[in-house]
Amino acid sequence: MTPLPRFHPNVLAADPARRAVVLDILQAALAAVEPAAAVRRAMARSDRRLLVGEVAYDLAAYRRVLLVAFGKAALPMAQAAAEVLGDHLTAGLALTRRGHAAADPAAQWSLPPTVAVLEGGHPVPDEGGVAAARRIADLAAGAGPDDLVVCLISGGGSALLTLPADGLTLADLQATTQTLLRSGAPIQDLNAVRKHLEQLKGGQLARLAAPATVVSLVLSDVVGNPLDVIASGPTVPDPTTWADAWTVVERYGLQDALPAAVVRRLQAGLAGALPDTPKAGDLAFQRCRTLIVADNAAAAEAACRTAQRQGMNAAVLSTFVEGEAREVARVAVALGREVAARGRPLAPPACLVLGGETTVTVRGHGRGGRNQELALAAAMGLAAIPEGDRLVVASLATDGSDGPTDAAGALVDGTTLSRGRALGLDAAAHLAANNAYPFLAAVGDLLVTGPTQTNVNDLIAVCVF
Repeated sequence: MTPLPRFHPNVLAADPARRAVVLDILQAALAAVEPAAAVRRAMARSDRRLLVGEVAYDLAAYRRVLLVAFGKAALPMAQAAAEVLGDHLTAGLALTRRGHAAADPAAQWSLPPTVAVLEGGHPVPDEGGVAAARRIADLAAGAGPDDLVVCLISGGGSALLTLPADGLTLADLQATTQTLLRSGAPIQDLNAVRKHLEQLKGGQLARLAAPATVVSLVLSDVVGNPLDVIASGPTVPDPTTWADAWTVVERYGLQDALPAAVVRRLQAGLAGALPDTPKAGDLAFQRCRTLIVADNAAAAEAACRTAQRQGMNAAVLSTFVEGEAREVARVAVALGREVAARGRPLAPPACLVLGGETTVTVRGHGRGGRNQELALAAAMGLAAIPEGDRLVVASLATDGSDGPTDAAGALVDGTTLSRGRALGLDAAAHLAANNAYPFLAAVGDLLVTGPTQTNVNDLIAVCVF
């Protein structure tokens, strides 16, 4: 099993007893979605018989068994799958986020020498990701009808597995990704566009691998687990069309902000001059099967169970949380206040767990991420209510990386703002500038784990003591 990340102890300083309880709850959530264990639960072998979920595969019937892993959880997933496959594994490639692999990744992850480990950029793609995607494309294209391709897919795969369509450059895709991220577009909209600008997304990896047998194990980082959205659905049918992609451009008014080559391609597709991504019923998927092995709900439920063992009343309220981070923060504070003031929906001590993924419409030039922005907005709410001294709110990116920072999120309470004021910091000004990180770092409320090697969206814990 991958060693579990530990939270930096600085975050305990403001209120060690209460904060330790919250950190235990978050730690249990991460443990429940540890990727290697999730793969082993879904995949087992007895001699030449491979069982994936409830479907058995006779490994003796295949000329080659190929392994392809991409996403933030690629390394632990690949390690577990390689152990299960053993000598039956012919070759493979694992593509993870830059900085997630050690100097000697094969030794660290106990991967066989037949599995290459590569790194790429996230959330904005880079040259390393493109080079790795090209190798994955070559591996898939070389697969034949008597080959088995095992795909291990996790969040972050959209940015990592980037192979520009003909006529587009990496710079075009980088600019498009940055523009869509800054617009506040949800992942569904972002991926609808990316699928139509690249060669592997939206079922196109499966089309390349056909007629090989393709088995995909997926660690979901998208609200509701839509297979076509997770890592942009490279091995499943794509329900989005050229019209959907162009609608996203119009919705956010990006016609003049995107690279000219991107606009030309989308308009050509809209006019019927380019083929669309493969849809349901396409022969490319005739020998494909996909299985979710872990998701946000599993993490949220584990958090809830741990809170109960801590003597708290606990409930998972939703794993479908979306919307602007600062607006979701207002709801989180309101829920906690209801518990503290009226004992609804649970009597204190209580822990309300929510999961999903918020967004941030970037208007300032500060540093932070959606979980830090949510936490700072929650801290402002806690400071404004009489029950604030009884509440602790934590917002965590389960991959350990919240925005372009080294923090996974933050843990705040009713003293966060006053501690900031004592240092001469204005929380409202920081929030307006999308600059939550410096404020939260100064008061010691950042959650820092380093890469967790998993990725199942975000968790929000509202604890009332």
